[in-house]
Amino acid sequence: MGSKGRTPTLGGDYEATLAAARRGDDDAWAAIYRDLAGPVLGYLRGQRAPEPEDILGEVFLQVVRDLDKFTGDEAGFRAWVFTITHRRLVDARRAGARRPAELVSSDALEVALPPASAEPDALERLSTEEVVHLLGRLTEPQRDVLLLRMVAALTTTEVAEVTGRNVEAVKALSKRGLAHLRDLLEVRGGSTPHGVPPPDPVRARSRR
Repeated sequence: MGSKGRTPTLGGDYEATLAAARRGDDDAWAAIYRDLAGPVLGYLRGQRAPEPEDILGEVFLQVVRDLDKFTGDEAGFRAWVFTITHRRLVDARRAGARRPAELVSSDALEVALPPASAEPDALERLSTEEVVHLLGRLTEPQRDVLLLRMVAALTTTEVAEVTGRNVEAVKALSKRGLAHLRDLLEVRGGSTPHGVPPPDPVRARSRR
C-alpha cells in the first residue's frame, strides 16, 4: 500500500482541479467528492463510526471551508482530508454519539477497498467480506492503522501524521494487526464455509 501505485485523487489535473475548487467550480468539487467520498465513508464504516454519513458530510463541509488554508501536493491533500476525517471521528466518539456496534456490510467497503494490495499475502488472500469480518476482530488502534493503509491508501508516514502517532508505533500496530489476521486465517485453515466467522484463536487454544 502507500503512494506506489496509488490512484490519483484528482486524476491528472490535481493543481487545476484544486484551483477551480477554490474558485467555487461545481465540477471541480464534484471530482473531489467523487474520488474521496467512498474511501472516507469506507474508513468511517470500518471504524463503526456513529452516523458515518453525517460525519462524511461534516468532513466535506470543513474541506470546503478550509480549502484556502491548505497547501501541498496531491498526497498531502489526501492525508489532509483523512486528518479531518480522523478528528471528526474522535469528536463524534467523545460526544457520546454511540450506537450499538454493528458489523459493517461487505457492500459498505466494496467501493473503498483497492482491487489489490501491496501488503503481505495475508491481506491479498482476503475477500471484501472476510476483510469486513476480520477487521472487527482487531483492536481499535490496529483497525485504525490498517484501514488508513487499506482504504485511504496512505503511507506509514501519512498515517502517523493523521493519527498523531510516531512512525514506529504505526509500523508496530500494522505488524501486529497483520499478524492477528494471519492467525485468524490459519485457524480457519480454509475449512470453514465462506461467510462463517472463524473461531477465536485464543479460545481455540484454551480448549486444547
